[in-house]
Amino acid sequence: MGGARKPSQARDRAIGALLRTIRTERTDLSLEQAAAAVGISTPTLSRTENGKRHITVEDVASLLTVYKVPYAERESICATVRAPNLPGWWSRPLPGVTADVGTLAGYEATANVVTNWSNALVPGMLQTCAYAMGFMKIDGASDAEAEMRWLARLRRQQVLPTIDYTAFIHEAVLHTAYGGREALAEQLSHLHDVGTRGVGVRIVRRQPHAAMLHSWMLIEFPSCPPIVHVELQRSSVDLHDEEVDVYLGLRSTLNKIALSAAESRSMIERLIERVSP
Repeated sequence: MGGARKPSQARDRAIGALLRTIRTERTDLSLEQAAAAVGISTPTLSRTENGKRHITVEDVASLLTVYKVPYAERESICATVRAPNLPGWWSRPLPGVTADVGTLAGYEATANVVTNWSNALVPGMLQTCAYAMGFMKIDGASDAEAEMRWLARLRRQQVLPTIDYTAFIHEAVLHTAYGGREALAEQLSHLHDVGTRGVGVRIVRRQPHAAMLHSWMLIEFPSCPPIVHVELQRSSVDLHDEEVDVYLGLRSTLNKIALSAAESRSMIERLIERVSP
């Protein structure tokens, strides 16, 4: 299970979770015993089960053999692993779109609950074209780069009807006119409209100090541990395990201090009246 590997991807979390379930529910092997039996270190197997490393067909076959999974079932699982990583657009990178965006899209597509906290701009999952392009151009993107990045963002938004999504947005975000006054009015109208269609939009007026340090996205899955995605200046980082716990607490805090969905829509309505031509 050694050697150079690709970076872990969204599909590795699902495969790792399956391997962990088989070990814990169908064998008496501890993590340490299973690692020793297959000839790897305990930390390596832990990272495999948590989807923190790229999992190969050979990895799966070795573990399933140790776990005494019947041949037919073993072959079926390995065939699934051999298939393309994910059947979505993110498995075919778009020009000018970083691999981090594809990985994030894969996470979102397999999630059941997603929570955003944003203190700088409207979250990408809820952005409109003019607003997004305005921000990206200010950030130095060329017209062609901004168009490709917007296309990727628009495709990410397609999962919204399939997940439980809530965006906590600081009030200051709603006053920054990326793309100009008309773009802001359109963006505010979009936030109001999606809020009436079951998407959670909650405005935060107070200053929650710990949550205010940076924006983040908490992504939860049906059968895998949650992760937190944090965007950096030109890259991103994904947090796992104990690192996620603090963000679960921050979500509880935001849920207590944010305006309700109805109050948030009313506030957005007032802002639309102010900025509309």
